[in-house]
Amino acid sequence: MTTPSTPATGDLRFAGRAWKFGDNVPTRWVFSPMEEIRRHAMENLKPEFAGAVAPGDIVIGGKHFGQSSGRAVAAKVLKASGVACIVADGFARTFLRNCFEIGLPIVECAGAGAFAADGDELAVDAVSGTVRNITTGGELAGRPTDPFLLGMLRAGGLIPLVRREGSRLGLDG
Repeated sequence: MTTPSTPATGDLRFAGRAWKFGDNVPTRWVFSPMEEIRRHAMENLKPEFAGAVAPGDIVIGGKHFGQSSGRAVAAKVLKASGVACIVADGFARTFLRNCFEIGLPIVECAGAGAFAADGDELAVDAVSGTVRNITTGGELAGRPTDPFLLGMLRAGGLIPLVRREGSRLGLDG
């Protein structure tokens, strides 16, 4: 069961299959074309991920997810792979910023790293920060997303937000 994001309607609820990763998840491929990078997504941790991830799937991580990801390509490759959102105990600061800037929803949720197993069906509400494990019946209450960041996600990222609402944001020159 997968439900991809529909930013045009503002729906930031997702349901999909979990891909579980641990703490301190790094990135490797950064200087290749996106299609090449996508074929190698997460291969150092789960070689099967790039070939099996499907649109609407949800990545689950532990602490400091996205470490060493100073370039936005780390978030972009997950989005290009069809990942609907990422739920983790915590995010590396730059990775967190990059996710919002490209319109990839993330939810910070204590206990996320131990909450789901690969293949569990999850339901995530990025507005409230609620994460439900449909497979086990468990539920976590994460951090609700800041209203400004919700607007950025609904617009599809920072650039679409500025194009759409630049004058309202005081960015009209």
